[in-house]
Amino acid sequence: MEFYLCKKYEFVTLIKSISGIRGTIGGKSGDNLTPLDIVKFASAYGQMLKNAHPETRVKVVIGRDARMSGEMVSNLVSSSLVGLGIDVVDLGLSTTPTVELAVPMEKAQGGIILTASHNPAQWNALKLLNHLGEFISGEAGQEVIEMAEQADFDFADVTELGSITANDTYLEKHIQAVLDYPLVDVEAIKQAKFKIAVDAVNSTGGIFVPVLLKALGVDQQELMYCEPTGNFPHNPEPLPEHLTDLTSAVVEKGCHLGITVDPDVDRLAFVSDNGNVFGEEYTLVAVADYVLSQRKGGAVSNLSSTRALRDVCEKHGCEYQASAVGEVNVVAKMKDINAVIGGEGNGGIIVPDFHYGRDALIGIGLFLTHLAKSGLTASELRASYPNYHISKNKIELTPELNVDEVLMKVEAKYSDKPVNTIDGVKIEFDKEWVHLRKSNTEPIIRVYAESNSEESAIQLAESIKSDIKSLIS
Repeated sequence: MEFYLCKKYEFVTLIKSISGIRGTIGGKSGDNLTPLDIVKFASAYGQMLKNAHPETRVKVVIGRDARMSGEMVSNLVSSSLVGLGIDVVDLGLSTTPTVELAVPMEKAQGGIILTASHNPAQWNALKLLNHLGEFISGEAGQEVIEMAEQADFDFADVTELGSITANDTYLEKHIQAVLDYPLVDVEAIKQAKFKIAVDAVNSTGGIFVPVLLKALGVDQQELMYCEPTGNFPHNPEPLPEHLTDLTSAVVEKGCHLGITVDPDVDRLAFVSDNGNVFGEEYTLVAVADYVLSQRKGGAVSNLSSTRALRDVCEKHGCEYQASAVGEVNVVAKMKDINAVIGGEGNGGIIVPDFHYGRDALIGIGLFLTHLAKSGLTASELRASYPNYHISKNKIELTPELNVDEVLMKVEAKYSDKPVNTIDGVKIEFDKEWVHLRKSNTEPIIRVYAESNSEESAIQLAESIKSDIKSLIS
């Protein structure tokens, strides 16, 4: 769950949520992500940790993606924490899952990842972690927001200032953890002699992914956009329309697979050997298929993710559960049912006995193991799964309209169908579904529909949109 503090019904480029703060660099304080906003929010987070650990010398791990603003933001964050008397372990250019792994390994009280994930280059953000290396709770996030607004900080005396320690060992540690994971079969991957193209959008995936592939025995690599300059060559969100260069490279270079990650390496997508996009939604489906074939247990994805994961669970005789949208909600549900695999349909893989966070690197290890052991090509593997299509839409509303009331009317209209209301309203129609969620930042209802063809998914969405408009009128 996330909520945002921003001007009502007006898009602004500074967004404060319970999981962190993000915005565009430059501009005016309070409207954009300026140095003042960075210092205030970092200080509020540090103060929250100090309040929670009053008898402890607090330590925080930080790392950043390769955005052009990253070094500036990192310096501001580190200095703010040091001023509070907090010791900083700086991983430098890193990934979100690497920082998440490093926090408990360093026995730190928290962590900050400096990344705006899939947002364009002008954006940056502070993502906040607890002592487990997981995103902080809603209560902690609210406390940070309130402290930042009130500037309620208690900085350290000069003799009690914190320290900054650079640590560049976690690339090796993260990759070694992938190699050591019981379900990653390095020998099988080596024997497959894969040739793989990589698009890392000139961020830190360009450092981590090629090294991981080499360690897995993938000697033939076609690297593109792997210089960590922060100059994204295309929109960094790993969607099909942004992967044209990678699809061309896979076909022209005769690769078995194309791999792409987002700037902070927690989302993972593939291109098959025939140049077709494997599909973000099916990253989790394929990895879950392999994991559930090796160990029995539950699987979790959010309500807006493909039904194909449920089908895979049913094939293996395993339990499937859906959570509210958001990584923190997926993790909570995974812990509730002791799931062995989970994630989100945006290419986010969560392997709980590795760590409770989306991690493209463990995802690569598991997917390549699955592909190698299956004896199939990537396109054949993709064809082995049920083929669903998701249509994403929205309905714009007038500000005075009560969105909750509209959703309640929709729920009542379809009360004869299976309905889930843990996050908006999700209605199931046999193997089709529609998920309606209100936006937290603007007066719209998001309408996601899934069916067995793109055309029928669009038709289903349009039908529900028509019902909503009728209920409103």
